[in-house]
Amino acid sequence: MKILLLGEYSNVHATLAEGLKALGHEVTVVSNGDFWKDYPRDIDLSRRYTKWGGIQYLAKVYSLLPKFRGYDIVQLINPMFLELKANRIFPIFDYLKKHNKKVILGAFGMDHYWVNTCTNIKPLRYSDFNIGEKTRTDEPAVREQKDWIGTDKERLNKHIANECHAIVAGLYEYQVCYEMFFPRKTTFIPFPIKGEFKKNDEKPSPQPSRIKMFIGISKGRSEYKGTDIMLRAARRVQSKHPDLVQLQVAEGIPYNQYKEMMEGSDLILDQLYSYTPSMNPLLAMSKGIICVGGGEPENYEIIHEDTLRPIINVLPYEESVFNALEEIVLHRERIPELKRQSIEYVRKHHDYIKVARQYENLYQGYNNQY
Repeated sequence: MKILLLGEYSNVHATLAEGLKALGHEVTVVSNGDFWKDYPRDIDLSRRYTKWGGIQYLAKVYSLLPKFRGYDIVQLINPMFLELKANRIFPIFDYLKKHNKKVILGAFGMDHYWVNTCTNIKPLRYSDFNIGEKTRTDEPAVREQKDWIGTDKERLNKHIANECHAIVAGLYEYQVCYEMFFPRKTTFIPFPIKGEFKKNDEKPSPQPSRIKMFIGISKGRSEYKGTDIMLRAARRVQSKHPDLVQLQVAEGIPYNQYKEMMEGSDLILDQLYSYTPSMNPLLAMSKGIICVGGGEPENYEIIHEDTLRPIINVLPYEESVFNALEEIVLHRERIPELKRQSIEYVRKHHDYIKVARQYENLYQGYNNQY
């Protein structure tokens, strides 16, 4: 198949492209590299935020459109798959649908169905927008609600969701939010990871005398993602057990530098409000780094995992994170087994070739019925 992957979040499309190419497909990734993270792509589509940057970007998009014709699959990372205002994306989406066989919408992150469902319907016990029946009112959450509810972005998201051939969700949470509106269209496929797996016959990691904790802070998204709370808890544990804890913080750095800083860590703290691990913690887990974050029962159920439990699950409260971290610090004998399970978990469910085959089945299984 000839496949076009438009846009990028946390290396999802770049990694998926590698898997699909390994299966013999012709794949082109077009993106801005997810801003400062600078993920690999075949065609760079970055926007300069200068006086004429918007006009130059729009001109570049329209000059490339003829090259975006004749694909078997066009997959969009998000309804806002270009750095344009939503009302400018409508005709571009319609053009892509008209001149290609199938268009797939990715449910991989921030969009109307995620924001609105978690804010107003609240099917999850907690999320980026609710804790139980209480709606989050912190500034980053409110900003996203204003951005995606009752706006052109909402109209665009609904238009694409209704007109696309399939919707693919990368996390359990996104599956929940789309499935209630598009039960026939929505499919869950785990995120792809190109892991640097240790061999099964390698000796397990020894129990560390000092735990190395790692946390990545995204620019402007710390409060929204809960890493501010996780960082406070980690610093409290480090202060209480200075001889047993080493803490490293990475903030707003390119992906390759992020990976280098993460190397050799024992724990990664990520995504306080999530039920499931996303791309960065999954990459860490493939290296034998234990994830402290989203490991709710639903995470294991959706992938039919009955045995492995490698994630240290925490609730969206500072005390929950603090208690979980102190527990593992005081019981470091658990670490070798959790590391082994982390590697096996990613190998079993997220290997990029295995995930690419699931996408291959999705692409081949849908016809042009919508």
